[in-house]
Amino acid sequence: MRAHLGDRLVIQSPTTWARRDGEIVGLHHEDGTPPYDVRWSDTDEVTLVFPGPDAQIRHTEHGQSGSTHESGQPDTGAGEAMSDVAPPSGTTANPGDIGRRVAVERHRQGISLGETARRARMSPHYLAYLEERPADPTMATIIRLADALGTTVSALRGAGIDLPPGQGQALLHPQLKDLSPEECRDLLSTHGVGRVAVSTPDGPAVVPVNYEFVDGAIAFRTAPDSAPARAVGSEVAFEVDHVDDAMSQGWSVLVVGPARVVTDPDAVRELVDRAHTMPWPGGDREMWVSIEPKRYTGRRISSAEQ
Repeated sequence: MRAHLGDRLVIQSPTTWARRDGEIVGLHHEDGTPPYDVRWSDTDEVTLVFPGPDAQIRHTEHGQSGSTHESGQPDTGAGEAMSDVAPPSGTTANPGDIGRRVAVERHRQGISLGETARRARMSPHYLAYLEERPADPTMATIIRLADALGTTVSALRGAGIDLPPGQGQALLHPQLKDLSPEECRDLLSTHGVGRVAVSTPDGPAVVPVNYEFVDGAIAFRTAPDSAPARAVGSEVAFEVDHVDDAMSQGWSVLVVGPARVVTDPDAVRELVDRAHTMPWPGGDREMWVSIEPKRYTGRRISSAEQ
């Protein structure tokens, strides 16, 4: 079995006639032999596939109206041409981190999308999709993209988890923009990890907490004897940010407001039901603290060319 980028992989059960097809968007061998990266038509997900005996390759003849099976027989499925991977009209592109970094590095080097796809031995349609929409490319795909762009897998994946953020070089033409309260609320939504500033017997402390943003308030779980619990009964500052070393940009949001313990059983039950995650430190952390924002401030650093 041999395939080219843009060919379609069709899997059909000989007993139930259940059928699935997708576009081959990545090759792992130069001779076109399996396995393949396939973007499935029904889910738009890309997975690594080792075709079995129930699989067929449908070759796409670029620039012609038809295609042929691997056996050389004419293809009667004329309606299964390569699908357009651009976002639907009226939607806003929302790429994942890897696609965003690929696009930035490609533009920085002045390499076209088609040339990058050719170097990485993948479909230009899939690369466009990767740069414009959230995706989960395989490690083999990331390796080929890193090689095509002359960078590293670590850079494309935003490595450096054990290093403090901000070690990347500053942008050539950065711009610092103040964020509106509405933009701050959008960045806070809906949950994540933030930092609460409190006073302790040993002095000021800034402690990271898993938080939820529910009905305009910040809520987090903690233990009654913990440092974050000292926020209760006072006006505190809460900060959340994101720093992207690979792109030398980021944002931060600071919220100031009074903190209180959530004691109403119905309110506690609602917070538990709406929580996206348990506190990462684990342990018994069933005390809910709510911060009512009175003031939002925020800033974003980005390229002046964006």
